[in-house]
Amino acid sequence: MKLKEDLNPMLLLLFHLMVWIYTVITFLPSFLLSLVYRPDWVFYGSEEERAKRLKACSVLGPSGPYRAMSATKKLVTLLHLGVDTLDKMFVYGATRFPHRDCLGTREVISEQDEQQSNGKVFKKVVLGEYHWLSYEEALTAASQLGSGLASLGQRPKNNIAIFCETRAEWMIAAQACFMYNFPLATFYSTLGGPAIAHGLNETQVTHIITSRELLETRLKAILIEVPRLQHIIVVDNTPTSWPSYPRHISVHNMAAVQKLGARPENAARERKQPLPSDIAVIMYTSGSTGIPKGVMISHSNIIAGITGMAERIPNLCEEDTYIGYLPLAHVLELSAELVCISHGCRIGYSSPHTLADQSTKIKKGSKGDTGILQPTLMAAVPEIMDRIYKNVMAKVEEMNFVQRTLFILAYNYKLGQLTKGNSTPLCDKLVFRKVRSLLGGRVRVLLSGGAPLSAATQRFMNVCFCCAVGQGYGLTETCGAGTITEMWDYSTGRVGGPLVCCEIKLKDWLEGGYRSTDKPRPRGEILIGGPNVTMGYYKVEAKNQEDFFVDDTGQRWFCTGDIGQFHEDGCLQIIDRKKDLVKLQAGEYVSLGKVEAILKNCPLVDNICVYANSDETYVIGFVVPNQKQLLALADQYSIRGSWEDLCNKRAVEELVLKAITEAGLSAQLERFEVPRKIRLSPDPWTPETGLVTDAFKLKRKELKTHYQDDIERMYGGK
Repeated sequence: MKLKEDLNPMLLLLFHLMVWIYTVITFLPSFLLSLVYRPDWVFYGSEEERAKRLKACSVLGPSGPYRAMSATKKLVTLLHLGVDTLDKMFVYGATRFPHRDCLGTREVISEQDEQQSNGKVFKKVVLGEYHWLSYEEALTAASQLGSGLASLGQRPKNNIAIFCETRAEWMIAAQACFMYNFPLATFYSTLGGPAIAHGLNETQVTHIITSRELLETRLKAILIEVPRLQHIIVVDNTPTSWPSYPRHISVHNMAAVQKLGARPENAARERKQPLPSDIAVIMYTSGSTGIPKGVMISHSNIIAGITGMAERIPNLCEEDTYIGYLPLAHVLELSAELVCISHGCRIGYSSPHTLADQSTKIKKGSKGDTGILQPTLMAAVPEIMDRIYKNVMAKVEEMNFVQRTLFILAYNYKLGQLTKGNSTPLCDKLVFRKVRSLLGGRVRVLLSGGAPLSAATQRFMNVCFCCAVGQGYGLTETCGAGTITEMWDYSTGRVGGPLVCCEIKLKDWLEGGYRSTDKPRPRGEILIGGPNVTMGYYKVEAKNQEDFFVDDTGQRWFCTGDIGQFHEDGCLQIIDRKKDLVKLQAGEYVSLGKVEAILKNCPLVDNICVYANSDETYVIGFVVPNQKQLLALADQYSIRGSWEDLCNKRAVEELVLKAITEAGLSAQLERFEVPRKIRLSPDPWTPETGLVTDAFKLKRKELKTHYQDDIERMYGGK
């Protein structure tokens, strides 16, 4: 942020005087203490010292492999000695922390429909306190459910499915399956009917665990297409009777199945424990590139993955509270929650619709989940973090001159102090406390994954939320593990060094012009190897041969398709993606993902999909505009109309295109990379629309189909 040239000099002098006085009184003791005690997450010193410290995190070679320094001799596979399967890990947690809170669910006090000004009706809720299951109670619930499922005919090593929103019952069901060696096929709750039917038939499941809402809205319509399905277990406790379903299917409440499992004759049944090499999860991807594929993940794969992740979270312990709201069918959320369980943390459940006081389902005047739970740990995808950043910055713009000036002064002052490794308690308390309270006020580590995080958003999180931001890189095929930045590393645009559970190589991609011998930084396709690399795709052998291989040492590798470069200090940066590279008619290469990441920093853009046809000479784009910014722009030019009308007006389209072009060129995009024509979308892209995944990744195929008429128009067809 830049200060205006006409800023009142007296305000500037007053602020610096206050900071100087407070620093002398408050910081001197802590500064003297820092001479002998330096917390791991804070960086002190010059850029040269930072480089030396970071270099200790990775082993550098001419072409790799690159490893964490603490894993140079051997990759780390276990968090706790002898705990080599997920059922043992849950028992380990329950044994160490039997009476500590484990899984928390907020009480629903009331629900009501609320009509909006545009005529749409939204369901609003008033929520109460969190109710908790202890580790011991959660273990008992999982054990009883597993026993009950076995009583209903579920057999070890036979697949079982879960199709459910993120909630405590999801984790209890998963732990039940881990304990009884039922491979768990997971599906996003927003998947369409054909994709769900494909997965259920491919895995040949006879039992599925779901919620009442999903059963009635999505699953019921495809039951006739899944002939092997026999039992549906509904996690909700009501009703006790169900409508009629196909004759071969029985519907049960989860509580009733647990009671069945608790009967002495069933509870005494010997369970067959899984081996580390047994499949724990068949995780179906979100289908961003076509039909969802099931990734086979063994117990040892997940254990290795969470071992690597846990090592990068400083001071992780049973005092931490994690808020779970991302899809548990996504590897980032499942891994994060398993990391917490392995350390005795408590997990409070939420959803994107009830996360904060301003969330869409929270009734005005009621508290969102973060305000009640006050988490210390949180995972997020960049889409959500970008949204928070833009909302707060919009509120800053609405402040009066004095308030806005003080905020900018404090922001820039703290940013400067962070680069020196200093804390700023006065700024945190007086300026950023209200912003920090949006996430409960206690978040100390925020882990970002799923897509690149913009530098502006990362800096904003560091400064305004007063917490470390760990940017990670991993895939479902690697159990979400690959790299995570050290929490004391405040650099942007990079994803850190390799985790202790894996190693990384760069493979030449000549078509894109990337080589592992490039100077000054080696570049190429990222290959990840180690015990966290999964068993492959379920029943897709051709794809397994293409994406996975085993080297001469027996190490298993996955070819990611992402292009990376290693910095001199051993940190990885994602710079391109093979599938996102399009060659225009004149021969120029355009990286769609890179262009989108840059243009999303434009205040007018909430989301953007860049499209290029190889038969054409220019790029086009589809844009979800920021409503507040667009309305202000239209008002500035005296353009009137409803929200839909504004998005369809050519004049507004041209104004947004001008702003996007300026943002792209100022960020050093080439002229041919910037969209020449755009289409504004009045409706946001959500997982429910089918245009983005549950992790908010673009579904390019679906977006192309959705905007086919606009593509033809923008390329001169109409």
